[in-house]
Amino acid sequence: MRLVSWNVNGIRAIAGKGFADIVKTMDADIIGIQEIKATEDQLGDDIKCLEGYKSVFYSAERKGYSGTALYTRIEPREIVYGLGTEEFDHEGRVIRADYGDFILYNIYFPNGGRGDEYVKFKLRFYDCFLEQVRNFEASGRQVICCGDVNTAHKEIDLSNPKANSKISGFLPEERVYMDHFREAGLVDTFRMLYPDKPECYTWWSYKTRARERNVGWRIDYFFATEGLTPLIKESNMMGDIMGSDHCPIYLDLDI
Repeated sequence: MRLVSWNVNGIRAIAGKGFADIVKTMDADIIGIQEIKATEDQLGDDIKCLEGYKSVFYSAERKGYSGTALYTRIEPREIVYGLGTEEFDHEGRVIRADYGDFILYNIYFPNGGRGDEYVKFKLRFYDCFLEQVRNFEASGRQVICCGDVNTAHKEIDLSNPKANSKISGFLPEERVYMDHFREAGLVDTFRMLYPDKPECYTWWSYKTRARERNVGWRIDYFFATEGLTPLIKESNMMGDIMGSDHCPIYLDLDI
């Protein structure tokens, strides 16, 4: 089974860059998309009706902002939109799908870059999500989380850690929450396989043509609970796929 996660930075924009053809090359069973920046009624069949996939969309109330989508070849037992908390569920950030063997969270986590209040909002969002993960684990369920987490965990996960130590996305309080993910039982699947591999990034700034120089951040992740880790065959980036300021990431499971 292959799962893919991709922040497309506007699904209508990427539709004009060969999105449907890119999806075919991925050959994924489940694809989590973040930052769609559109409502479903704004989308054409070239986005909504990809061959072989059921698609669902969760849009933000604010036009042209945030939002998530899920493309799946496998029919989930249940799909849930949001975290069930009013504070967080007007921005279309979370689609949860129950696949039996695991529960999948596809999440576009908040960005704290607009000031202290946004950082606090981001950390409250993390808390709400992690509480749900703990509850599922306590009931014996396995969880996979994919998406744009908007935080680089360790210095190895971005090009210039010292220069960015006071920038949201690499603040000490944000990085501590990445430790909390592990304490809640979520394993960073890429670092499980490649603990010391450097210069592996998933986001590059458009402003400085950073992708050409590979001056980036690893802020997109696949996390999995411990019970799934023996089934993980690969977790990596699709760095050659263009069209967004993020590249897709993937997780291969022996299920």
